Amino acid sequence: MMTSEQYVESLRKLNLKVYFMGEKIDNPVDHPMIRPSMNSVAMTYKLAEMEEYKHLMTATSNLTGKQINRFCHLHQSTEDLKNKVKMQRLLGQKTASCFQRCVGMDAFNAIYSTTYEMDEALGTSYHKRFVDYLKYVQDNDLVVDGAMTDPKGDRGLAPSEQEDPDLYMHIVEVREDGIIVSGAKAHQTGAVNSHEHLIMPTIAMREADADYAVSFAVPSDAEGVIMIYGRQSCDTRKMEAGADIDLGNPEFGGHEALVVFDRVFVPNDRVFMCCEYQFAGMMVERFAGYHRQSYGGCKVGVGDVLIGAAALAADYNGVPKASHIKDKLIEMIHLNETLYACGIACSSEGTQMKAGNYMIDLLLANVCKQNITRLPYEIARLAEDIAGGLMVTMPSEQDFRHPEIGSVVKKYLVGAKGKATENRMRILRLIENITLGTAAVGYRTESMHGAGSPQAQRIMIARQGDIEGKKKLARAIARIDESLDK
Repeated sequence: MMTSEQYVESLRKLNLKVYFMGEKIDNPVDHPMIRPSMNSVAMTYKLAEMEEYKHLMTATSNLTGKQINRFCHLHQSTEDLKNKVKMQRLLGQKTASCFQRCVGMDAFNAIYSTTYEMDEALGTSYHKRFVDYLKYVQDNDLVVDGAMTDPKGDRGLAPSEQEDPDLYMHIVEVREDGIIVSGAKAHQTGAVNSHEHLIMPTIAMREADADYAVSFAVPSDAEGVIMIYGRQSCDTRKMEAGADIDLGNPEFGGHEALVVFDRVFVPNDRVFMCCEYQFAGMMVERFAGYHRQSYGGCKVGVGDVLIGAAALAADYNGVPKASHIKDKLIEMIHLNETLYACGIACSSEGTQMKAGNYMIDLLLANVCKQNITRLPYEIARLAEDIAGGLMVTMPSEQDFRHPEIGSVVKKYLVGAKGKATENRMRILRLIENITLGTAAVGYRTESMHGAGSPQAQRIMIARQGDIEGKKKLARAIARIDESLDK
């Protein structure tokens, strides 16, 4: 496995095509806007080096028998599924942001089982190709950007009905040695920090959409791949000279990018679906299930930090013993642990797939994500309530450090006796960062739309909820005579 330092150096060797705010970024690794997100990914390597975390951060590969980073692992038991969630909570606690490797891990497990069943039904050879690819990823301890979401254009039209075919990733040409693809993947978490892009279809497909049923992998610096770095709230603070306090979280962050594929060639050994539209829905559903489980870990870890920050804000404000403050903190803990319980529950009820790896309970995973679309917003609201209005009206760090007015800022922003004004500012900026700033992308809006928007989970809950089975239970208890209804 790579060390965190080796990971950073491995990114320097890539010839990435990255654009940000109208400029081509020649050195993404050291760019002040990008570096904090890379630090978050590096933590997935650093913790794997530490003895006390190896039971969560590493696993034994079922493909090679070697010790690997859990982010490259195929789940072999319900214990693996639970350890995944526990690992994600740990990383959320350590970074208070998105650490960006979950999507690749969830894609590995979805594609592994889908290609197995696709080969079984159609006589194709995609599964062996994917196994060989995953061995390569495991042996080199790579970060892989799992990519599902297409721009989609007019949501009322199918992929093949779009005015511009590139609004969904599609096959332009099938050659003897591989395929040519064009299109884009949107909202790609950690794309610039990844060695590889692993592509999946974004929705279930009909026969008319067969060219859009495609799964493949390419290096991040493959010819024709362009990444356009996304904006985040308050992001340019990272580019201010000497910025520290105002960042809230100076070391860690997340990022998303629009990844464009302009006639990219994919060799056959990296193609895992090519027009098999019948299996697009299976791959999408399985990936979505795994990723909805993921949120029961990562969002909970960030929630732990936010709860701690709110409690510290109460200390600095001088009100830690106020009954309503205690009650709000209890409510935040209750909501956060409810999310964790859902992540652990869907893992505990997992089952083995035909391919051998384990799948979470889909109904409970969708319940987990449905709660994620709501409860972090309430946790954030309570944190803002406890923090107070100063969180969003506070003067800048430059004013605090100013030789003339700095003493004035220090005097009037003072809180509880014996508490440093600077520390009060720091904790308020951290709450701002998670609830309104750059980390709010991962903690708030991603909680709503990541791994599918709320309606997507409700559709799956309706499908998995077995209403007819529940009716049968009620009929039996009530002694319903159905012949009377006719």
